Parts: sequence; structure tokens; C-alpha cells
Amino acid sequence: MSTDGIQSILEKHAEDRFSLISILEDVQAKYSYLPADALRSVAERTGRPLVDVYAVATFYHAFSLKPRGKHVASVCLGTACHVRGARTVAAEMERRLGVKPGETSKDRQVTLETVNCLGACALGPVVVLDGHYHPKMDTQKVTKLIAKMHDDTQVTRSEGTAIPLKVSCPRCNHSLMNLDNLLDGLPTIHVTLSFGQSHGWLRLSSLYGSFAIESEHPIPLDQVVQFFCPHCYGELVGASDCPECGAPMVPMIVRGGGVVQICARRGCKSHRLDLDAANL
Repeated sequence: MSTDGIQSILEKHAEDRFSLISILEDVQAKYSYLPADALRSVAERTGRPLVDVYAVATFYHAFSLKPRGKHVASVCLGTACHVRGARTVAAEMERRLGVKPGETSKDRQVTLETVNCLGACALGPVVVLDGHYHPKMDTQKVTKLIAKMHDDTQVTRSEGTAIPLKVSCPRCNHSLMNLDNLLDGLPTIHVTLSFGQSHGWLRLSSLYGSFAIESEHPIPLDQVVQFFCPHCYGELVGASDCPECGAPMVPMIVRGGGVVQICARRGCKSHRLDLDAANL
């Protein structure tokens, strides 16, 4: 594996004291997983013990040490989904894709994973494909979903589906949840914002699918905002730009496994949720 890409990633984060997670995010964005050679290069070039780099890579469910497919399908096997037939849905996914949970198809098209719970019990069984939720799944819906996926048809999130999330800072792992201020009837995600000469707090709805916010300062439409953790003060910026408008994507770690990313531009509704395996 060429290390040229690793060097450019390290140079990008040279001045960031909370950089390891961001470095690994960029490495995974480049290779779709974290190759062993890449982890060794990161350890050598940052002066960190390899065991520390490996510990971070394995602690966060958002990171993968195995190559992942073009599409990632996650089946919820939590209790509420289980009693509604999630095991049957998972078995049908395995049969039609020809893989077990945690495996990637031979053509590298699909990675199949399972998760313990998505907090969307009333919508079960739930399958998440490429960050988009598909509620009340059954074997017939599995067939249609896989057919669309193999046809490279864009799979969109079901209208009206909103999933409650609990998130933490991708740099210091401190919870970003604010239990005292509610939006959509739930605790908010609390971050610090900056744009122009304005600096202050920002609260986001914790419902994936809702765009409700509260802000200390009015945010002009189309304004690109910088997001910061209110605990470690590190900037929350991802490895890729918004596919819709080109603004930076803002990553946050989902408690229970995964990463949610939202566009930093006011008014853009691009967002993505990636979940990783957490087998029962």
C-alpha cells in the first residue's frame, strides 16, 4: 500500500492536538477501511505507540479494520425488532446476499451488518441501507431493497421517518447531549458555533430526520458555520464535503455505534448516518 496518501493526511492535521480520530477518519474515507499498513504508518509518523492507534481504531464502531462494500446494510436485532421478525429479515438478507453479518460480498458490492438497537422500536423491524432508514421490513421488502441496490438506484430515506440519536464528540468522546433544553420533545445536541464575527451556542434536534435548531445568534440562510465541541474545543469537521453543496460535513459519534454527519451550510438538508456491526 502506498503511504503517500497517509503523509498528506498527516500534514493536513499537523497542527491539531486532537488529531488521531480525524486522521483515522480521513484514512478510512480514502481506503473505505483502516489497513494495517496505514495504522503502522500513522503510529510511526505521529510518534504514537501502535497499541494506542489500534485501541482508538477498535474502540469506535465507526471504524472498520476490514474492507467494506460499496453498500452497507445494517439490520437491527434489538428486542422490539426481534419480536417483530427481525431474525427472519436478517436471514433473508444473508440468503439473498450470500454473506453472514460482518462479511462483504465477493464482488465488494455489499457489507452486511447487525446492530443491537436503533432507538426506533415503534418502526421495527428496521434496516439501514447506506445511511437511510427502511422501517417495518419483511422478506418481500428485503427483495425489493436488494433489487434497487444492485440496480444502483438511489435509495432514499422513508418520508416521515425520524430516529432519536445520542451523540458524542468524535475527538474527546464527551457526550454532546443537553438534557435541560428540548427540541422535538427530546434532549438536544449542544455544540459551539462560529461564523463571521459571531460565536455562541447551537442546539440541534436529536431526531435524525428533523432540522429543528436553536441558536444564540441568527444564522443567515446559505451561511457555512464552523462547529466546535464545547468540552475539548476541537473543531468538528469530517473527511468529506457535502455531496449536495460542497460545504464541510460535520461528524458526531453515535452512541451504540456509528457516525452521523450533517452539512455545515444553513439551509442544506444533506445528512448521513452510518452504522457499524454490533452483533448480538
